[in-house]
Amino acid sequence: MGARTRLALPPHIGQDIFDDGGAMAPALADRVAAMLRHALGARGTASLVVSGGRSPVAFFRALAQRELDWARVSVTLADERWLPPEHPDSNAGLVRATLLRGAASAARFVPLYGDEASPEAGLAASARRLATIARPFDVVLLGMGEDGHFASLFPGVEGLAGMLAEAGPDVAAVHPPRAPHARLSLTLAALLDARHVLVQIHGAKKRAVIEAAAAGADPAQHPIAALLQQTRSPVQVFFGLSE
Repeated sequence: MGARTRLALPPHIGQDIFDDGGAMAPALADRVAAMLRHALGARGTASLVVSGGRSPVAFFRALAQRELDWARVSVTLADERWLPPEHPDSNAGLVRATLLRGAASAARFVPLYGDEASPEAGLAASARRLATIARPFDVVLLGMGEDGHFASLFPGVEGLAGMLAEAGPDVAAVHPPRAPHARLSLTLAALLDARHVLVQIHGAKKRAVIEAAAAGADPAQHPIAALLQQTRSPVQVFFGLSE
């Protein structure tokens, strides 16, 4: 890729540029699989935190085909809509249908959702489940919305500043002002407790958002700015010029 296609990001943020999502998915799967293999060799177990939505589906399907000792890999979510896994909007359901298939079905999946009536009621149980995964996480893979949200840390949610603090609880209940369903989300503090943080985005609109966020935008307006402006944990952006 030529220099003109590179994102305007500060040097502490790595970047890989692809023509489209079809080219990105297998390359990203290769990268994540290599990171997980390294973790398995170094520590005997590996952990992967993923987001839901449409963007990571091709990556999930590609990663499921990579050769790994999946029985020693733990997989959890960066965020979850407070819905049972059989609901079509459940992130857990998506991960089970597209990633935890074939050999990858041997991975240990750690859900955020419980059967409590609300994410507030399920906070403690979710935190206990999350605590069964060794930290730091080996790989955290995030997406980003056109409003600059990541995980379920949306602009305008009550308590956002605390969720974006670099120290604090691992999980938070979220009621997005302009998105459906109450949610539970890992906080920035939890997501930064990782050896590798990867962000996957596509298209001109998200390019403009991520460049503005990295250049000093207010995290209250573009929450991902808090992730990009920190230097505690390494961040790598995977960008597709088109879907």
